Amino acid sequence: MDRAKPRSSSSRGWQLARVKAVKTETSTVKSFALEPETWRNFRAGQHVDVRLTAPDGYQAQRSYSIASSPERVGELEITIELLEDGEVSPYFHEVVQPGDEIELRGPIGGPFTWYHSDSNAILLVAGGSGVVPLMSMLRHRASAQATEIRALLLYSSRTEEDIIYRDELAESASTDGNLTVTHTLTRQRPADWQGYSRRVDSAMIQDAIEILATPRGASIDGIRCYICGPTDFVEHVSQLTVAVGISDADIRTERFGPTGT
Repeated sequence: MDRAKPRSSSSRGWQLARVKAVKTETSTVKSFALEPETWRNFRAGQHVDVRLTAPDGYQAQRSYSIASSPERVGELEITIELLEDGEVSPYFHEVVQPGDEIELRGPIGGPFTWYHSDSNAILLVAGGSGVVPLMSMLRHRASAQATEIRALLLYSSRTEEDIIYRDELAESASTDGNLTVTHTLTRQRPADWQGYSRRVDSAMIQDAIEILATPRGASIDGIRCYICGPTDFVEHVSQLTVAVGISDADIRTERFGPTGT
């Protein structure tokens, strides 16, 4: 698609948002800080719709999770993975620059959200770019000064280079005694790798539960579990969490497929 032509911001909830900054997260992932014309409060875990309109009138629309915390008033961040056969993600990666305007609608979404008063502990399980809405939750937890809530992120990536927000996650885990960040790599790993080296399995989930159920042996009732990633990943991990005893009522899922480009 050629450079998009923003339309009027008055069309059925759509508004213009100015791109304030672009940050490279990995070789295939970038984050975009957006300043909407009209700020709308959101909950961690929600998403926005983005619409691009070509000069000939052709439109492409996609949904992207919000990565920033709700406390970052006036600005929100979306993180987009480049998919070569996509229509929208290549435009963001190859064309969009600070100062550009795009059309935005939202925030959208209800069940897959978290507020710091919702539960005593949270288990977050991410596959690839599924970490984005979970990062919003962790940033909200920190910004709301709710670090007394125990949290564990189990994050599955293909390689170490594919870990999104790697430095920020490492820094947060090193300074927050109630936050644990656990990685697993499914394809390649460096010789000095200290994390898991396989697909998420029941042993990993059980290890996570033991960390969250403090003191050891405490009840896991009340642990809220959020799972986000490709459809197959989410289905697999959901079954594992139920098997270790987490109630269906305490499991929230968000999945994406090939249309999220």
